[in-house]
Amino acid sequence: MKNLILAAAILAGASTYATVNNTNTPITQVHKIVEYGFQEISLDKIPTTITNSLKNSFPSATLSKAFVNEKEQYKLEISVENETKTLYADKDGNWLEAKDVK
Repeated sequence: MKNLILAAAILAGASTYATVNNTNTPITQVHKIVEYGFQEISLDKIPTTITNSLKNSFPSATLSKAFVNEKEQYKLEISVENETKTLYADKDGNWLEAKDVK
């Protein structure tokens, strides 16, 4: 009887293993993580200091994506005259050089 229970347990484990490893479904990330630990956020989460700075510095720009890291540095993807640009700013709306973002 023990052998029957053991055999059933082994078969159940083997079929579960085969089922799990034969799955070719890609894993989808919920949040997009990019370099320097940035995580995408919705545009309405951007501080007004940054949106005001963007309007003053690039009045014809269209903001398409925004990211933030744990140091509250923001990465902004904008379109200006059919050209895509990436800007970095701190939470106070001061522009940062890419090399200064960590």
